[in-house]
Amino acid sequence: MAQSLRFLSPPPTVGIPSKLSHSVPPIPSLRRPFPCPRLRHAFSICAAASPSPDLGVVPLGGTAASSIDVDAVTEAELKENGFRSTRRTKLVCTIGPATCSPQQIEALAVGGMNVARINMCHGTHEWHREVIRQVRRLNEEKGFAVAVMMDTEGSEIHMGDLGGAASAKAEDGEIWTFSVRAFNSPLPERTIIVNYDGFAEDIRVGDLLLVDGGMVRFEVTEKIGPDVKCRCIDPGLLLPRANLTFWRNGRLVRERNAMLPTISSKDWLDIDFGISEGVDFIAVSFVKSAEVINHLKSYIAARCRDKEIAVLAKIESVDSLKNLEAIILASDGAMVARGDMGAQIPLEEVPSAQQKIVRTCRQLNKPVIVASQLLESMIEYPTPTRAEVADVSEAVRQRADALMLSGESAMGQYPDKALAVLRSVSLRIERWWREEKRHEAMELPVVANSFSDNIIEEICNSAAKMANNLGVDAVFVFTSTGHMASLLSRCRPDCPIFAFTSSTSVRRRLNLQWGLIPFRLSFSGDMESNLNRTFALLKARGMIQSGDLVIALSDQLQSIQVMNVP
Repeated sequence: MAQSLRFLSPPPTVGIPSKLSHSVPPIPSLRRPFPCPRLRHAFSICAAASPSPDLGVVPLGGTAASSIDVDAVTEAELKENGFRSTRRTKLVCTIGPATCSPQQIEALAVGGMNVARINMCHGTHEWHREVIRQVRRLNEEKGFAVAVMMDTEGSEIHMGDLGGAASAKAEDGEIWTFSVRAFNSPLPERTIIVNYDGFAEDIRVGDLLLVDGGMVRFEVTEKIGPDVKCRCIDPGLLLPRANLTFWRNGRLVRERNAMLPTISSKDWLDIDFGISEGVDFIAVSFVKSAEVINHLKSYIAARCRDKEIAVLAKIESVDSLKNLEAIILASDGAMVARGDMGAQIPLEEVPSAQQKIVRTCRQLNKPVIVASQLLESMIEYPTPTRAEVADVSEAVRQRADALMLSGESAMGQYPDKALAVLRSVSLRIERWWREEKRHEAMELPVVANSFSDNIIEEICNSAAKMANNLGVDAVFVFTSTGHMASLLSRCRPDCPIFAFTSSTSVRRRLNLQWGLIPFRLSFSGDMESNLNRTFALLKARGMIQSGDLVIALSDQLQSIQVMNVP
């Protein structure tokens, strides 16, 4: 595609942008040089190309054309504190017994939850369906844009449901029985059911058995047919359906694990449930290869042609680390599942693995979630350890798209406080980054230029550089599928990105990506009309004011415009 550079006015002299206030009349034409005395400068960089495949223009007219939807919490933050105060790192909360009521879900949304995660290891389809519908109802009635992520159980070795008990405590020195036998309820004391028949055959006396990534450890002392006797050497809390791994002579034993399918028969039933309920994301556990992701995406596409569900790969096994780049390329995003990863690789290798995964996702333009044990102590205590706060801040410094609470919000005693810690630490580290002017390096590695159409990529890179150099208040991007918005997010500009899309589902999916504030707005193929109406709607709600400096992009015109809001 040929490209051309067209200036609508001489290069600008940038003033200090003002902050937020209230509405004023919409701007006149942005296509004429200096169309308004208050518009200090406006220029456009355009690609002489046909409209991008990312474009899906929605005609103006009717009620939808005169309205704009934005997350209620973000709107309040913008009005109160201005552009620079907005949190860029997104927050994911696992919904469980501690947070499944409508009031509790709303409290999490008010506290900053961007994505609600349901864990298919626990609960029934009826229970999860009610949670999904409560989230949807909250979005419709209260103006939120909370997305729903369904996390599959995976077919790795795991415990049973503890006979219906919520948890069990293993004390130091206690002898527990791990068995593949079927027992009548209630289970014998200190007995745990294991989910596949080959368990007793693979394990040996002297092996170490790790529960839930090493939260509890046992040493195998005796094998009696299908029963394995183990002595607790690291006490802790046993939770239903926790994963099991075993080590021999300092190495992970993988014979049966490597042979198990990534997606079990139960997972396929759960996936069908997620498709029918219209979840926004499906996170696949224990991904071994890109083929699994491609197969699942084809399966989803064949069963829900009218909507898209993003597929996230959970990176938590030796196989997933070996095939990391291919898996991430095939997926729509990734999760750094550090708990199970820490049971499959040496603990000291987990930090470098996390950094590599985050960096690879960034290079390949895929959102990445850092998960597992971020604030584990807050399951029982109202304040985190200082080490946990340092861990959270490191994930924010690595520029991960999102942080995730698991047990802290699903079953913890202080879910709201745990979410507040994630939010406050994210805001503080992001502000420190800006104060230190630690701008992102825009020259990303060669792998980042592997997209089939890199015109939009180059436009987004240029827009991010301009945003940092000019100190703009926000970047506006009009996009249908969200691709252009995600490329902007990948550049991590200093200012927030206002992503306007006509699709409700795209808006929710964009809520997982760093720095994006997704709006639902119908727009036309006329960029001037889109900007006039968008400025008017945002000013009417007190979210921008005259003099604010913005960069506007459109995947339809493949253009950049820099302007002061009139």
